[in-house]
Amino acid sequence: MKARTIGQGGPLTTAAVRAPTAPAAVERDWSQVALNAYLVIFFVYLFAPLLVMSLAAFNAYQYPSITQWQGWTLKWFGALADDTRMWQGVIHSLIIATGVILISLPLGLAGALILTRLQSRWNGVLYGIMVSPVLTPGIILGISTLIFWQNFNVGGGKWVATVAQSSFIASYSMLMFMARLQRQDRSLEEAALDLGASPILVFRRITLPFLAPTIFTAAVIGFLQSIENYNTTVFAIGGDWTLVTEIGSRFRFGLSPVINVIGVIFVAITVIAAAIYVLLRQRELQRAEAR
Repeated sequence: MKARTIGQGGPLTTAAVRAPTAPAAVERDWSQVALNAYLVIFFVYLFAPLLVMSLAAFNAYQYPSITQWQGWTLKWFGALADDTRMWQGVIHSLIIATGVILISLPLGLAGALILTRLQSRWNGVLYGIMVSPVLTPGIILGISTLIFWQNFNVGGGKWVATVAQSSFIASYSMLMFMARLQRQDRSLEEAALDLGASPILVFRRITLPFLAPTIFTAAVIGFLQSIENYNTTVFAIGGDWTLVTEIGSRFRFGLSPVINVIGVIFVAITVIAAAIYVLLRQRELQRAEAR
């Protein structure tokens, strides 16, 4: 269509202005509807199982179910409190996860420093070797670690499970450290070395503070990966057990709503931790803006 514009002290002139056609507007409307429908389906798919699981933890029925509702109850929380073996599994899981963090973070950091600092034609080969545990099935990692340590008369247990988990969690840590180190300004380290600082001092005063956010992130991710790992742990744990392997073993005899209670507790902890992180982050941003 044509739109008229007023010239300064002159006659009206015309300029061609295209207006959106009706088919284009309809197409945008349908695109928005499709996007909204996809988001609804996505969130329902994501949160519906959590909702069903949480409701089953408060059902008086002896099996996890919401279709056979027998009233609200908290007795399954009391049953979990009295389940000694389950709590021992939690303690074993925390011990293993702590050991995994202490092993995998230094290994991952060392690998990342080698690949980012060492300029060699063998970098590609080293990278492939160090990342290979991520691509290896967990069953293979668990069995191979168990067989290796049996040669030293070390049977399956918490130590072997810790080493088996660290073999692939260290690779994840290495990838995170590499991504961080590739964004580092190396001129700061070079300037410190030119001024007489030792490599250890440069690493402690410049590199480590720069890596601090990634160290925290890698520790959290490694902890969560260790807690939820089953495939590797079940073959390396031997006569011990973790929370996840104990839950898996009870599948053979039928689950009880106690398992749902564990899920509810983990969901609650996750939501609380996320809320605390967001509040602390907002407070940090407000302080930064105030400065």
